[in-house]
Amino acid sequence: MKAIYEPTGKAREFGDLACNLYRGCSNGCKYCYAPGILRMKREEFLTPSLRKGILDQLGKDAKKIYGSRIPVFLCFTCDPYPTYDVPTRTAIDILLKNKCAINILTKSGTRACRDFDRLSTDPDNWFGTTFTYWDKEKSRENEPGAASPRDRLDAIKEAKSQGIKTWVSLEPIVSAEEAFDCLYESYQYVDLFKIGKMNHRNGISEKELRSFLKGAIYCLKKNKKDYYIKIDTRPFLEQSLDHRRGSAKPTQSRTDFDLAGNIGA
Repeated sequence: MKAIYEPTGKAREFGDLACNLYRGCSNGCKYCYAPGILRMKREEFLTPSLRKGILDQLGKDAKKIYGSRIPVFLCFTCDPYPTYDVPTRTAIDILLKNKCAINILTKSGTRACRDFDRLSTDPDNWFGTTFTYWDKEKSRENEPGAASPRDRLDAIKEAKSQGIKTWVSLEPIVSAEEAFDCLYESYQYVDLFKIGKMNHRNGISEKELRSFLKGAIYCLKKNKKDYYIKIDTRPFLEQSLDHRRGSAKPTQSRTDFDLAGNIGA
């Protein structure tokens, strides 16, 4: 069993190296694809457990890539910070001991801040969170075990204040309005946005998705923010729009983050 592996297919867009510390996830997201991938019943999946022998194997695998500047992504099919006390810090220490860069993605919010003293020691480390809803009640309904959107934003702010590179996974896009609110509320504290549509179940309409992408890319470029549009989402871009990064004159105005003029365009 490998602890650090090279993702394939769509998973590669999250990172060239990855490690799944747990089997299952307590966030309970209604849109989650992982139970199907792992062939687990949803009830079983919602009770995560540390993979047997994962930390010992992580140590062995990390030695093999000692000094790698390719960040190890934590985690793809689970959240690295379940609701209970977890040995994720031990995993981070193992990677840092072997001078491996780290990329974390979590919906745990400020619970993850306890490890920022570790992540801040290497400029190639990243800390990220997923945003789908900004409305607290909608998030609670669809992501019942995850931290509130505001708490996730507080974690991003704290990471940024400690010099850690930050990113946001704006995926899946379940509502143009919700996604745009997440973008507006967080953009000042985020170094990179990755944007992707819903793939395994019905999401927003094609018309709404195209309008959102048009407005979002305009705002990200204007505020000189790096972004990456996932491969499956790129067919919905206008031909004049690139799938990654760009810049223009920055602004702090909410007006420039208003989708009203773009929805339905």
